[in-house]
Formats: sequence, C-alpha cells, structure tokens
Amino acid sequence: MVFSSHLFLFYFLPLALAASLLAPRRVWLGVLTVFSYVFYGWANPAFMPLMMLSTLIDYIAGLVLLREGNRRIRNLIEHRTFTEKTALWASIISNMSLLGFFKYFNFAAENYRALCERFGWAPPDFFLEVTLPLGISFYTFQSMSYVIDVYRGEARAMRNFTGFAAYVSMFPQLVAGPIVRFQTVARQLRRPDRSWGAFARGVACFSLGLGKKVLIANPCGKVADTLFGAADAGTLESWIGLFAYSFQIYFDFSGYSDMAIGLGLMLGFRFPINFSSPYRANSITNFWQRWHITLSTWLRDNIYIPLGGNRRNLSRTYSNLFIVMFLGGLWHGASWNFVIWGCCHGLLLAAERAMPGRSLWSGAPRFVQIALTFTVVSLLWVLFRAQDLPGALEYYARLFGLGATGQLAPLVAGLIWKPYFIVTLALAAFVTWIGPTTLDWTQRLTAPKAAGSLAVFWVAALALSVQKFNPFIYFIF
Repeated sequence: MVFSSHLFLFYFLPLALAASLLAPRRVWLGVLTVFSYVFYGWANPAFMPLMMLSTLIDYIAGLVLLREGNRRIRNLIEHRTFTEKTALWASIISNMSLLGFFKYFNFAAENYRALCERFGWAPPDFFLEVTLPLGISFYTFQSMSYVIDVYRGEARAMRNFTGFAAYVSMFPQLVAGPIVRFQTVARQLRRPDRSWGAFARGVACFSLGLGKKVLIANPCGKVADTLFGAADAGTLESWIGLFAYSFQIYFDFSGYSDMAIGLGLMLGFRFPINFSSPYRANSITNFWQRWHITLSTWLRDNIYIPLGGNRRNLSRTYSNLFIVMFLGGLWHGASWNFVIWGCCHGLLLAAERAMPGRSLWSGAPRFVQIALTFTVVSLLWVLFRAQDLPGALEYYARLFGLGATGQLAPLVAGLIWKPYFIVTLALAAFVTWIGPTTLDWTQRLTAPKAAGSLAVFWVAALALSVQKFNPFIYFIF
C-alpha cells in the first residue's frame, strides 16, 4: 500500500485516523500498531513476522539495559556491565544480520558467481532467491538506534511493548522514513501532542506532499524513464533526462517525507525534518546537511563520531568521511552503482574538507556555487538511475556527446518536448529554487493556504485516476 493511491487516501487513512484518534488513551497505541501492521503487510504478509522479530529483540535489549542501568546507578558503578554490552551487541548484530541477509545475499551470490566464471571455477548453483522486505533498511536502523540511545543514556527504555511496537511500525514513516530517533517521540508515545491546529497543518503538509509526488515527481519520472530507457537520444535531451531525474528523486522523496510529517501531526507526533531545500546547497557538504537529514544524522552519530570524526588527524578525518559515505551508498542498495555513488560523494566531501573555504568552488558567486553543486549531484544521480554500471557509462557518454545518435533520436525528442512536460519541469525548478518549503509555507496556516492545500490534494487525487502504479523510489531501499 502506498500513500499515493485511492485505497490509502479514501479507505485506509480515514479509518486509521478515526480509530486511532477516537480510541481510549490506554489502547490507542495498540490500535495504531494494528493498523501499521496491516499497512505494512498489505502487499506481502510474510514480511510482518520479520519486523516483529526485530521489534522483539530490541524491546528485550532495552529492558535489559534498563534493569542493568538501574542496578549500576544504585551501586554507583560507572562503567558499563558485561550484560549491557551484550544487549547492545545483540541488537546491532541481529539487526545488521537481518538487513545483510535480505538486502545483500543476492548481490553477494551474483558477484561470487561472476568471480567463479572469471577464474574458470565451477559456479555454485544457488537455489535461494531472497526477496527484499519493504522498508527493512529504515525500520532496522530505527529500532537499532533505540537500543543505542538507551545504552548511551540518551533515552529511557520503554516498558510498554505495545508502545515500542507502535514506535517501530508507525505507518506514516515506516517504509521510507524519516528515521525517527526514539527520544524524539518518546514523550508523545505516552501523551500525543494533539490539537486542531496541528491536525490542520498535518492535512496541509500531506496534501502538498501528495502534490509533489503526483503532479511533479511522476511527470518528471516519465521524462527520465523515456530518456534513460531510450536506445537513441541527443546530448541536449540526455541533459533534460538527467535533470528530470534529479527533480523526480527529490520531489518523490521529499514529497513522501512531507506526507509522513503531515500524518504524524494528524496523529499527535512531530517527526524531524528530512529535507531542507538540498538543491539550494552551495557545496557537497552543505548538500548532505540538507538531503535525507535523518539518515545523515544517524550515520554521523553512530558511525562517523565513533570512528573518531574530525577529532584526530586530517588523514583520519578524510578516511572517516569516505567510510561513512561508502556505507551510505551500500545502505541505499546492493549494487556496485550505489557503492561507487557513495564513494564519489565520500571523495568529494574529503576534498572539500581539505579546501580553505570548505568548498570546491569557494570564492565564486553564490548562484554559481549552487549551480555547480546541483550539476555535480545530478551527474552522480546517473549511478542511481541506471540499471547497471555499463548503462551508467553509456548515459555519461551521451551527456558529453560521445555516444552514437541513431535515427530514432528525433522520435525520442518528440516524446519529451511537449508542453505538459516542459511546464512540469519549469514548475519543479520554481519550487526547488524560488518557492517556500512545505514546512515553512504551512507554519502559519491561513484560510487561503488551507484552501490552496486542499485544491492541490483534489487535483493530485484526480491525476491518480489516469496514472499507473507509482511506488516511491525509496521503497526499494
């Protein structure tokens, strides 16, 4: 089930909101958990026990840490006990094992088979084909971060299992984030922050996020799909396809995040911001301070800082940046394209760290810095969009006029040079660099803004009637 579907908008969501908001305080978390599991298991119920297993492991680890922490405080023991360390590592190893097996088994098997063929060995016959569970990259990180935060003393373990299960499975942000740290919503799980003002703002955020997805991301995706899938395309059209995909992935993911934040407000939760106009960044470092903020923060707090961060020598700082981005690329997908994408960003971050102005183009006018940053980020998105590394290299060749342009190039150009697509790309550019963000625009929700948000909702809902199935890009991660 996806947010951008009539099933969710007109059936599941009204029922889930009514049941959660009208349920007595003592059972509302249980109601929310049930609806979240229905939402998650709608496409494939077999994935539900896997999420429950991760939830159980981390819930028990949290209780162990709570008990040991209380005992340690009573006995004035400062150092962590063996039991506490065991609970922490049990959570980390179990979650990373689940993620590693389901996300990377096929990738490892394919590479091992290729290695055998390369050296003339008899390749093993793998009968096991692992299906990637929806949202596993997000809920394992979120559930694991709970245990890490409790271990560090940054959060207090939750005794109520239903409440913890609701935190892990919360349907507004379950499948594609934002990754919500437990301390962010711990108080709200016990006492939700509900008001008519917050609910109205939530509706506006959700409506605008739906508009981003359906009215901007999907048409831009159509342009990108046409050009990335074309055998023949000219250089200009290839650049149009590149920027169309840049807009698609941004409005697709930020639209989902806006909808998640809006749903959270309707239910009484305040989720963290996940995007802060990333294409207005004037450096690669600044881009990562604005893009997928909750993942960047998670990687910083749980990998970069424990590795030493920037507290040691410069070479160690550079290597830490590279390691974090390598793992960030691998987190996004089991493919060499994602690994190379992460490594390229790691190298760029390290290079900027070495520059006097902490930017590859410091000294240039700000609009030039923004344009260069957007272009470099867009060029690296090719690795995201291409099916494989040869496909990415072929598209890079087309971008720089090195690829062969066949007889079908004029036909491909005719498919995208249409008023509807041109207006959509212009609208995407306006919202990206000129228009306000969703959260800024809804900060003070006036009657005209509310009416405008509802109008966007109904136009998007009508547009869904003529669009095919449109899952969010980050669902595959």
